[in-house]
Amino acid sequence: MELAAKPEPAAQAALRSALMDPNWRVRWGALRAQAKLEGVTDRRMLADWVSDMPARDEVLACVTAARAAAAAGSSTASFLKDAGARGPSAAARVWERREAVRRVLEVEVYAEDAAPRGEALLHLATFLGQTPARVLLGAMAHRPESADAAPASALLWVADKQNTSVGRLLVLEARPPDQVLINRLFGIYSQELEALQKGLSAPDVASRRATVQSLRLYGPLARRELERALGDADSAIRQLAARALAESEGLSPTQAASRRLRADPPEPTLQRAWWELASADKQCEPFLLELARDVQLPPATRGEAVAWLSGCEGLAKRHFEAVSTFLTDAQPPVRAGAVRALSLPRSSLGDAAVAAALEDAAPEVVVAALSVVGQHRQKERAEDVVALLNASSPEVREAAIQALERLGRAQDVKPLARVLREDRVASVRVVAARALGSLGGPFAASALSEALSRDPDSHVQHVARRGLERLGFNPP
Repeated sequence: MELAAKPEPAAQAALRSALMDPNWRVRWGALRAQAKLEGVTDRRMLADWVSDMPARDEVLACVTAARAAAAAGSSTASFLKDAGARGPSAAARVWERREAVRRVLEVEVYAEDAAPRGEALLHLATFLGQTPARVLLGAMAHRPESADAAPASALLWVADKQNTSVGRLLVLEARPPDQVLINRLFGIYSQELEALQKGLSAPDVASRRATVQSLRLYGPLARRELERALGDADSAIRQLAARALAESEGLSPTQAASRRLRADPPEPTLQRAWWELASADKQCEPFLLELARDVQLPPATRGEAVAWLSGCEGLAKRHFEAVSTFLTDAQPPVRAGAVRALSLPRSSLGDAAVAAALEDAAPEVVVAALSVVGQHRQKERAEDVVALLNASSPEVREAAIQALERLGRAQDVKPLARVLREDRVASVRVVAARALGSLGGPFAASALSEALSRDPDSHVQHVARRGLERLGFNPP
């Protein structure tokens, strides 16, 4: 191939040297620079170079063409199709030397330097028209098991690049004869997963989130670890783990959530992550309404589906209309879910529905209404809330106390002090002590001091002590 029309001698020498560089990117860069000098396309310059290359160096040129095409996500034939008259013959020459190209790229997949491995695997797969997993298994078949760490890391790189997982790539490609090779890879990945498990218990959120991001690349192989992350205290981590599990199964977020939430029996400790993931999806409204209307599902599941409607984007203008039909459902958990859904956005119709729910016969519905009253700081409902301090249900009494704490009225300290002194359920007295410590004042301090010295329950005493300390007292 002729060089540019009157180049400087130094530039000419540099181009010749670059065209024989071991790094294909340097060679491709030199060709593109030459194409610019001569006023032709990059692909035309590549086709001419491949066609003119002497036999002793043709593999170098063929590898360059294969990788340049693969980097563009194309086969060599397609890449050189419009490369001028010599394009088809250049592509044919590359394909004739495909075994030599394959050997060169396989060497890079097994390179000591981890950086080029994944790209070499992806380029080889694109060149051969096969999946990366199939190419990798073919390379492993004639190499020792002791070298498996290199191809395993290459497939991880490809999985990250393609936004999938090694487990998914292998599952989709696996055939019975591949089992031994796949087990070899699984052995490598199992060791890596064992090392990652510690990150799930890290005290800082950033480390746990990074761990789940890494686990995502293993897909089905990391199912146990990802299931564990569904219970994380951080919502973003829970959703990340749920999304990774959905991807590992080849499902959309709502499809995966539907499978888990319709499980019989359901997994209550893990359901929260799936509700969060479903409500964050663009299709959350039809999905949640479908669950809410399915009378074959447990009432608790239907109620949760209604409650999570409040997180759906685009439903704000029709929110009450969508929720109101469930306010009169025969099942208390569904009614309770509908009331919880009224927390956002607030409306006059919603406020009226919450007020009505305070008189519902089912404790769970009243508890839901009290929660909304507290969230909205509805002080106009304060006397109704105070009256519920005498409810027969301990859960309702606790919810009423919490609502009064959020309303923050000084006049509610006396009725809360009475609850702390007289209620027969220790858990209710604990909540009352906590509320008094928050509201403060001399009367609250007196009630807490009395509870510290007289209450028979050690938990109540502990909370009373903490409340007094918060109010500036130093109890003995």
